[in-house]
Amino acid sequence: MNLDLIDRTLLNELRENARSPVALLARKAGLSRTAVQARIARLERDKVIVGYGVRLGDAYEQSLVEAHVMLTVGPKLSGLVEAALRKIPEVGSLLSVSGTFDMIAIVQASSIVRLDALIDSIGLLEGVERTRTSVVLSRRIHR
Repeated sequence: MNLDLIDRTLLNELRENARSPVALLARKAGLSRTAVQARIARLERDKVIVGYGVRLGDAYEQSLVEAHVMLTVGPKLSGLVEAALRKIPEVGSLLSVSGTFDMIAIVQASSIVRLDALIDSIGLLEGVERTRTSVVLSRRIHR
């Protein structure tokens, strides 16, 4: 998929605020409103944009404790681990990675106590051999 600078600009603006008015997007992209609407329609039609979602407020997001839980998974058990992690609402993302670990679960908990319990429960999942956790101290860039 070939996206030009204007497409990438629109995507970045929509990531910041999916409810941005077309007039504002047009100003930032240097295009007419009609041209921006056509580009967004094309991005949706081409499945570059597949939906619009909720972005949490800063105050709420800052009240959560975020961590990256790196997992080593037993051979041929990644499907089982993935299915179990899908059922845990605090797991926001699950990445399959190369290197020392097989997966990284990005979790957000309401407190350190809840995070501790969550990490313990992830470590006890069938197929998980080992975990290592890094707690996020601050988010420097968020798009």
